[in-house]
Amino acid sequence: MREVRRGERLSGMSVQLRPIRRQDASGLVGLLGQLGYPATEAAVHERLDYWLDDPASWLIGADGDGDLIGVAALHVMPIFEVTGKLARLLALVVDERYRGRGVGQSLVTAAEESARVAGCVKMEISSSRYRTRTHEFYQQLGYEDICTSKARFVKSLAVV
Repeated sequence: MREVRRGERLSGMSVQLRPIRRQDASGLVGLLGQLGYPATEAAVHERLDYWLDDPASWLIGADGDGDLIGVAALHVMPIFEVTGKLARLLALVVDERYRGRGVGQSLVTAAEESARVAGCVKMEISSSRYRTRTHEFYQQLGYEDICTSKARFVKSLAVV
């Protein structure tokens, strides 16, 4: 992934978007915990092993004055029913101390730019129903809640 922005100033803070690196694991543990998905550093390292090696996946980090303050996880896949690819923003989290300063919007914009470059014609985001503030955020960025017209089905494939 190319660096999307360099040294953008958001609310008096310098923010640089950059690819996530293996040495970001401890910062990712904190961010995932704030998103409601607690993880150990060992588990994050394991995830980074397959994320960083997947050419269809990007992890975009927001670096604020030297600290990892946000991350966006993007995956791209081909669409069969129409020509083009679909981007899916699988995770977006900004450290709670930095929310409301434009970091999330910068991460979403960077993900959209990366998706366009990859040939995507659509971007999809899912978010738990209880995250109403997050839904408002996505709607302000032009995303439409399509749950009234489409269903989403999930099944665990974990071995029991």
